[in-house]
Amino acid sequence: MNRAAVRAFRTSSLSTVRILSRTNPRRGFSSSLSILAKAKATASAHANAQANAARQQLYAGNTPLRSSMYFRRLPVALVSSIVVGYGAWYSYNTAAGVAVAPNSTTVSRTLTAQADALPTRTVLVVGADELRQGTIVGEGPISKLTGDDGRRIVEMLTPDQATSKLRKLEQSFSVNRGKGVTRYDLVQLPSNDPIEDDHAEKIVQVPNRSETDNSDWMFWGVFDGHSGWTTSATLRESLINYVARELNNTYKNSQGDTPSNDAIDLAIKTGFNRLDNEIVHKSVEKVFKASSKTVAAELLQPALSGSCALLSFYDSRSKLLRVACTGDSRAVLGRRSESGKWTATALSEDQTGSNPGEASRMQNEHPGEPHVIRNGRVLGGLEPTRAFGDAVYKWSKDVAWKLRENFFGRSPSPLLKTPPYVTAEPVVTTTKVQPENGDFLVLATDGLWEMLTNEEVVGLVGKWIETRSHEASRSQFDAAWTKIFGSSKSPLPVEAGTQASPDGNKTPIRLAQWGIDPAAKDRFIVKDNNVATHLVRNALGGTNDEQVCALLTLPSPFSRRYRDDLTVQVIFFGQGEKKGEVTLNLEASAPEGLKPKL
Repeated sequence: MNRAAVRAFRTSSLSTVRILSRTNPRRGFSSSLSILAKAKATASAHANAQANAARQQLYAGNTPLRSSMYFRRLPVALVSSIVVGYGAWYSYNTAAGVAVAPNSTTVSRTLTAQADALPTRTVLVVGADELRQGTIVGEGPISKLTGDDGRRIVEMLTPDQATSKLRKLEQSFSVNRGKGVTRYDLVQLPSNDPIEDDHAEKIVQVPNRSETDNSDWMFWGVFDGHSGWTTSATLRESLINYVARELNNTYKNSQGDTPSNDAIDLAIKTGFNRLDNEIVHKSVEKVFKASSKTVAAELLQPALSGSCALLSFYDSRSKLLRVACTGDSRAVLGRRSESGKWTATALSEDQTGSNPGEASRMQNEHPGEPHVIRNGRVLGGLEPTRAFGDAVYKWSKDVAWKLRENFFGRSPSPLLKTPPYVTAEPVVTTTKVQPENGDFLVLATDGLWEMLTNEEVVGLVGKWIETRSHEASRSQFDAAWTKIFGSSKSPLPVEAGTQASPDGNKTPIRLAQWGIDPAAKDRFIVKDNNVATHLVRNALGGTNDEQVCALLTLPSPFSRRYRDDLTVQVIFFGQGEKKGEVTLNLEASAPEGLKPKL
């Protein structure tokens, strides 16, 4: 075979921002104007007394939420009727952009003369460990903290605003290369600020010595960062290149023959390990050589933060799909069964301290260290047992202390004895894809799997496919109805799962946190053209618009207690047109969506 990895057809990536919230779907949100009359009656009171009364009304009789870090169902304490007057809790931006704090006369006039005329808006009152709902009167944006106690008022998104937020970072591409892939959709939804997730895609044209037609190497990757965004951004920029280079060398060394499966797996693992070595160890060498804090600040960031990585590699010639997993992101294959329903097959296993296989591996690699996995975490701290970066679990104590004393870094754990404890080496699985049968692949960071099971994800994609296939036969009225309200609430077309959840794949812990019955009917809906956005909408609440709006309203960092960053990719296999191009699907992409670079 001639030199592979000749031409990179496209790469796209995106980094953004993040958000989160919680509500009890059984109770929902409610508000009224019952306090408005009281506010009018006492509008002539002194401003300070009025502000104190407003505070008492706003917070009295409500049990604050506890942090969701406890991972158990939390009752939402919502205020049934709250009115917040001008100036008491927030100020408005004027046309010149200056916040104006009205005096007591202004407050009185506002409440008495304008209360009936001004619109009301639903808001969330956000505290350190609480979440409440209220109503504000008037127009204009909310511009600052609600008071010295640090509470904030956040205006609730409407369903249309929630949809806009869901679709802000969606992208969809048609792959018209006739190589076994017809389309892929992706979306990101931030919760951290900035988002710590990232992603990358690339198609590499590979000349074939014995064939006139070239083949394609197609890569898709999602990267779930933690303790910062710099490691995942490094993976977005470099991981596919490192892996493609190793694959290229492996194919060249095979002298025209197809390399063995073990050789290909080794090439992928080598690409992962070499990049992590560059991030964790080569950076330290450069810092010590430069002896500069400026250099250290730049080079050590990807080492001190961390990221999981999930990379899929599809060879159009062999139709083999390889999935390399480092960490707890997950890949699931959807395939139609003889019954007409879809089956869900996990192509990766969550690598955390709670996975018995990973815990056993760690204990064997570090004998005599009973706390190598403590409370399901590496040395009691890091949840994934495999990750890029996270150098404090890989550096020796001497290196860690030298960096801390002279440049930057964290103190090593007192339990650290025989590093490295964390590896970037992935577990690689291989699957024969059936493009003619319409297989599809879902790659997602763990935030999605905290909300949906493998079967629900595959069933939701199957339902989305069915809905689109029926669009042409629907009446104009049905099409308009579906556009507004979504498709009918029929059961998901998926076979029951047979894989045990404790076997390395997390269960959807957010359902218990949000108080949702997993067996509840009519949870899901189809109303998005982008299937990745469709998955995220249903993960957040589906048919429950109030919950979806609430989960998208809360700002970072409060949002992180109720949902994680979300990055989802869905790849459709099939026999498409052979035009040699990748094009943007405008109807399923945000207006600012990235165009493919060919």
